[in-house]
Amino acid sequence: MRRFFSVVVSAAVCVAAEQALARNSTDPVARGQYLVRAAGCVGCHTDTKGKGGAFAGGRAFKTPFGTFFSPNITPDEETGIGSWSAAEFDRAVRRGIRPDGAHLYPVFPYASYAAMKPDDVEAIRAYLFSLAPVRRVNKAHDLSFPFSWRFTLFGWKWLYFDDTPFAPDPARNDEWNRGAYLTRAMAHCGECHTPRTAMGGLDLAKDMAGTVDGPDGELVPNITPDPATGIGDWTVEDLAGLMKTGLKPDFDNVQGAMDEAITFGLKYLSDADLRAISVYILSLPPIKNKVERPK
Repeated sequence: MRRFFSVVVSAAVCVAAEQALARNSTDPVARGQYLVRAAGCVGCHTDTKGKGGAFAGGRAFKTPFGTFFSPNITPDEETGIGSWSAAEFDRAVRRGIRPDGAHLYPVFPYASYAAMKPDDVEAIRAYLFSLAPVRRVNKAHDLSFPFSWRFTLFGWKWLYFDDTPFAPDPARNDEWNRGAYLTRAMAHCGECHTPRTAMGGLDLAKDMAGTVDGPDGELVPNITPDPATGIGDWTVEDLAGLMKTGLKPDFDNVQGAMDEAITFGLKYLSDADLRAISVYILSLPPIKNKVERPK
């Protein structure tokens, strides 16, 4: 038994060391892989139910506006992003504009990614372009009118898109600012945990307070520190532990999109980064919002 626990501890130390090296690596591919996990790219761009290739797209997202299908982001030149330049990739990620000039639908969270640092976007591209190309033609979205008219996104951006770069708060410490960057820009937590308006913009009056219309119609919980309807009785360790293991403080496990976010991404982040995210989220203003279906 002692030997078993020794092996487990040694493995955990090795994983933590690997995570720290990836986060701080000067190799853009290694750092890009870490950031891809933080940004949740694997789960969204892989059709796991259909046994599709990693990052090859085809994952369906059912929303009140219709069904979206994620695109192929492998470096295949015909069906993926292999022909995209660094500038075109950056413009797509941080501005929501394809190389052909068309606006991307905000189901791709470029409204959050807009705050990413340019060198982080470059590292993500370096990692994606290091992968084996997978040929898979993108599937057309199945959207209701008028959302099927892509040109209407110009108006959506005018109403909701803010491309202000992330700026650290000088009144806060480095850990809080790291958590803010990871939560807001990279992991884009608000995109799922904040309800949306009738036009699909985030209802910031209920920022992070949960919604009944999450991915595929799932209930998404309130993660503000409200003691009655949110996670106000959680500790930093509780929240960091959930992102690492998928277990809540009561040992119930998360499911759906959050389970996917943890399985393919969050659990690979360093303990320091998971703690930073937790510190930031638990510093948010508490909002009373009980997320439940109308009876």
